[in-house]
Amino acid sequence: MSEFPDGLPRPRRDWAIATIGLVIIMAVMDGAIANVALPTIARDLHTNATNSIWIVNGYQLAIAVSLLPLAALGEIITYRRVFIAGLALFTFASLLCALSLSFWMLAAARILQGFGAAGIMSVNTALLRFTWPHAELGRGIGVNALLVAVAAALGPTVAAAILSIASWPYLFAVNIPLGLMALAVAGRTLPDSPRAQQRFDSRSAIMSAAMFALFVTSIDALGHGEALWIFGGEMVLTGLIATVLVRQQLALPSPLLPVDLLGQPLIALSVGTSILSFTAQMLALVSLPFLLQTRLGFSAVATGLLITPWSVATGFAAPIAGRLSDRYPAGLLSAIGLIVFASGLAALANMPAQPAIADVIWRMALCGAGFGLFQSPNNRAMIGNAPRARAGGAAGMLGTARLLGQTTGAALVALCFGQLGASGQIVALEVAAGAAVLGACISAIRLFDWPQKQNVRTL
Repeated sequence: MSEFPDGLPRPRRDWAIATIGLVIIMAVMDGAIANVALPTIARDLHTNATNSIWIVNGYQLAIAVSLLPLAALGEIITYRRVFIAGLALFTFASLLCALSLSFWMLAAARILQGFGAAGIMSVNTALLRFTWPHAELGRGIGVNALLVAVAAALGPTVAAAILSIASWPYLFAVNIPLGLMALAVAGRTLPDSPRAQQRFDSRSAIMSAAMFALFVTSIDALGHGEALWIFGGEMVLTGLIATVLVRQQLALPSPLLPVDLLGQPLIALSVGTSILSFTAQMLALVSLPFLLQTRLGFSAVATGLLITPWSVATGFAAPIAGRLSDRYPAGLLSAIGLIVFASGLAALANMPAQPAIADVIWRMALCGAGFGLFQSPNNRAMIGNAPRARAGGAAGMLGTARLLGQTTGAALVALCFGQLGASGQIVALEVAAGAAVLGACISAIRLFDWPQKQNVRTL
């Protein structure tokens, strides 16, 4: 049993929230900074736009293949230990990124950094489950979403400011003091959690990693113009591994791949909604810097500033949506948010040939507001409806859905760029809008049974 079964007492709760928030800010800011800086890094390291996606994609791939195993490990050795180990690795890898002298050295350091980020992301929501009282869980998730939005808002601005006075390695160096600061306080503030009795399932961990790795590399191979038989072969092998893995997991009481949780329709639909929404998000956030700089002629500094309204709007919408999610169904709130998000993406894809700054800003803000309205209710549906003893599995599932969507989105950007050239920037935004609309439709299906599945007030 946990020492505090319904959240931490104050002031320890406040310190834990601040520590988790600081680390989330660091990890999210790193991703936002890397997205904005991709064209600059590609130019300085003498690589093309398609290859440069691996600076993002390698990071996302490392998280995707290791997130579920690390979430399962957190249930066994406690979430706090996995979180702290991930933070230490992330901070060290950030130093390696800053010292990289070639594209492939940077890509390798980013992959290592991704494994550290997986340690953070695999258990951070489970830690929130043990930090906040259950009655305030929606508020806690809303606060977490606000921190994510603030970090994403700061990312482009910080990138723009650093690139205006220094070279790109300093973009990664900003993680080092933040990481050291968080490490200094994490061990004394993060909540304890009960340890599961089962042993770590290394066989399932290897199969899960292989499944996600094959899925991502198959999409990336298609994006880089590889033969269709290679793409098809990798997808078939992915499907075979997935079939064997699922059958194996069905017989386990606490499976690494959380098939027990996915058997609940509300959670399964929430996962599907999450994958599609984050696919749309990454399609946009990776393609937009190239669109703004190479097609519309904005500088790297201006690009960072122009993307900032997206995250600022998310920061306003997310905590409001978090509070609403304690009272209203996630299916409704998330569907409305994703329709607004899709409208913003479609508007970005149809900007004038020479847009004014205001034309870009309102479109970015519309995307951010819609995404913020979606995120908190959907996350609460996944975490709040899982048994407390399976908080790690639920957190791993939430993180995997997010990272699977983001990795797929980044790979699809490479596909659009590789197959369509400059026009791929617009097509990527159109595909993103379609993914958001599909996510809204899946979210709305949850409305058919939500009064029996959620402890919320009826409309």
